[in-house]
Amino acid sequence: MSGRAQRTFRAEDVETLAVWMKNGLWCSMYKPAEYHKLQALVEAKRQETAQIGQKVVRTLQAARASRESSVGRQHRQVWSRESARLAWAGARAETELQAWLGDSSSTHTPDRSFLSELLHYELVLQRERELFQAATVAPVWQLKEDLQVRLPGTQRPPLTPAHTSDWEQVLIQVNLVKQQQDSIMEKLSSECRAVEDQVASLHLQPGSQPGSQPGSQPGSQPGSQPGSLPGSLAELGLVPEEVLGADDLCPELRDSLVHAFLALGERYRCRLQAVQDRLQGLDRFGGWSAEEHMLFQVTVEQYPADLPRRRALYMDMLHRVLPHRSTHQLNEHERSWDWQRFTQAQLLALAQGWHRDRAELLAKALVTMEEARQERQEHLNLQRDRQNQLDICSRLRDKLQQWHAQQEEVARLEADVTSRRQEEEEERLRKSQERDSALRTRQKHKVRQFYTAQQRQREAQEWRDQQRLEELRRAMAEQARRDKERVQFRASVLQQRREEGEVRALERLKEEEHRQNRLEALRNQVAVVAEGDPARMMGDTAAWSNRQQGGEQEKFVLHKPLYDLHTYTDTQIVSDPRVRIEQALRQAGLHNTPYARQVFSGLKPLRPPRRDTESTGFRS
Repeated sequence: MSGRAQRTFRAEDVETLAVWMKNGLWCSMYKPAEYHKLQALVEAKRQETAQIGQKVVRTLQAARASRESSVGRQHRQVWSRESARLAWAGARAETELQAWLGDSSSTHTPDRSFLSELLHYELVLQRERELFQAATVAPVWQLKEDLQVRLPGTQRPPLTPAHTSDWEQVLIQVNLVKQQQDSIMEKLSSECRAVEDQVASLHLQPGSQPGSQPGSQPGSQPGSQPGSLPGSLAELGLVPEEVLGADDLCPELRDSLVHAFLALGERYRCRLQAVQDRLQGLDRFGGWSAEEHMLFQVTVEQYPADLPRRRALYMDMLHRVLPHRSTHQLNEHERSWDWQRFTQAQLLALAQGWHRDRAELLAKALVTMEEARQERQEHLNLQRDRQNQLDICSRLRDKLQQWHAQQEEVARLEADVTSRRQEEEEERLRKSQERDSALRTRQKHKVRQFYTAQQRQREAQEWRDQQRLEELRRAMAEQARRDKERVQFRASVLQQRREEGEVRALERLKEEEHRQNRLEALRNQVAVVAEGDPARMMGDTAAWSNRQQGGEQEKFVLHKPLYDLHTYTDTQIVSDPRVRIEQALRQAGLHNTPYARQVFSGLKPLRPPRRDTESTGFRS
């Protein structure tokens, strides 16, 4: 469209547009449409859109391929670590088994017969494996080798009747081998299902062991494990034989212990019944087949719990190995499996709690029974000791009377000896007191003499201190007078210096004023005096008039500079160390610091200045 057709109109121009359309002026504003050019533009746009769409598709495919490669790399890393761990665990288990077998075979243990049976069973399995391989795998490999020998020699189908009969025999042999392999696989599948049914029948109850009897007590069995569940609910309420077989206990203590064991069994029976009822409503494989559940469980367990994006990785792998299962089915099966594992964990925790509480109760019961036996034995021993003590007391009473008589005689003799010794001691104390009183009298006289001498020394020292104090006061008064005179002298000197400074300042001000007057006179002498000429200012210059009169513009060539420059070049300026140091300090932001001023004050130019360039002006 033209520029006129692209203009916009306001609402009040409607009448003008109507007049233009009536007069045929509106059609003249547009150019005739060129459909072949429009078609070419549309095709170009369509091709460009198609190219953009292809580019988007390629980008999506590349992103999908990159995402698939990244996920595949993560899967390979996980599976490589898992395979290495499984290989190491298998080798370690094999080593431990071989070491255990070697130790058991070298020592005489009760399990020697069991090990011999295992070795015999291993030999039987080896012979059966060899027979099975000779009957199944060997014909297949023999047929494969035979076909590999025959096929390279014949590039095309045979045409003779002899060759046709040979090929028919080969096909018959191949079909027979296929039928044989199919029958063997069907037989193996049936045996595998039978073994799986047998194993499933042995594990109907979680934690049950083959061969366990319902009436056995877990606490009394030598082989019972702390984390295994009892064989039935009736085992929870059984009382140990240690409590029931204790005949030397009082009836009240035995009844209380039996009641404690029965209460413990009843409490755990209710909990176990609730968990088992909840477990009965859960399917072992979550509604899936055994193969799919095993594949799901193995795939999830390959990814460790601390792996980043663990759930996304194993869900991606489950979609790969179980493509016929949707995401909703996988999530439902995962929740069902988690609930089943939670229930199994509850059963295990319940069994551990039952074994722990029962063991603690049994230990407490045994301790209580032992304390009761010790108390009874102590009571019997006390009665026997009491009788012995009565016999001993009767014998000791006679000896005590005889001893009292002897003690009375000894006490009388000791009283006589003590009285004589007391009299001697009183005489000795009286003489000692007399000597002490004389000694104290002499010591008091010496103490009085010592105090009198100390008093005279204190008075002499006090007189000397008074004399020294008066001398110091006189010296301090003289020093204060001298200090006062010195301060007055320094104040007068300071005042004189201040007056001299004021006089010098007035002289400097007068000199500066005289200097400014002289400078102003010099400025007045060299001042430019010109009259105003507006016509000359607004008119043409002589050079412009000459160029206009000449008719053509002459090229002005400058043969020499307008004026001479007497200054430094940039190389000379940069060569000055003061400039370089100033630039470095400015870049570091230190050009306005005291450190920069100190550095600048110590810098010297490359060459000392001439004497005629030194400033001789007044310096304040």
